[in-house]
Amino acid sequence: MSEPEFLTATRDSYETVAQAYTEASSQKLAHRPYDRAMLPLFAELVREAGGTRVADVGCGPGHVTHWLRELGLDAFGLDLSPAMLAQARQTYPDLSFHEASVLDLRVTDLSLDGIVALFSFNTVPAEHLAQAFKGFHRALRPGGVALLAFSVREEPLRMTSWLDHPVTLPLQRLVPDEVEQALTDAGLQVQARLVHEPHPPHETRPYAHLLATRPRA
Repeated sequence: MSEPEFLTATRDSYETVAQAYTEASSQKLAHRPYDRAMLPLFAELVREAGGTRVADVGCGPGHVTHWLRELGLDAFGLDLSPAMLAQARQTYPDLSFHEASVLDLRVTDLSLDGIVALFSFNTVPAEHLAQAFKGFHRALRPGGVALLAFSVREEPLRMTSWLDHPVTLPLQRLVPDEVEQALTDAGLQVQARLVHEPHPPHETRPYAHLLATRPRA
């Protein structure tokens, strides 16, 4: 079965910009205070639930995976771009990185205590959220925690240039209420939602963070 067009376009675009994106992302967390606040909270909730094994979905060059390891979690990265994974493995040779997409995590059922997906859903059309979040529910142990961050966007658009490279990158409509409903429909309970305006000069759009858990019962 052929994969959805958006996955092919996303992979091709990230393959094109992998090295430039890695260089541009090296200090990204330093410029995103909301991410820096939410990741320690996520780590605390994972440990509070009795686990440490977490997947960084859409890990790119691995900087968030590294941050999660620094927070005391047993973190590994998943990404659909081989070139991005090569960058991650080169920069963080002590961490594990594997090829997978948000629609197919390629992990064992009930094997994860947490999932982080920071901006990994910006290219995922709304009609595929249900499949992705059912996969999160399948992979998480009862009590497991998921943290999502995404750009709030009322209308889709297609990027044709990024980091001085030609790309065809779809950016999808993502509205917090709709993403939260898709999580709920997949059996995950949203525990917190933060929507914030851009933090200039490094952010240009409103962003949302959602924390959800797989119920224990």
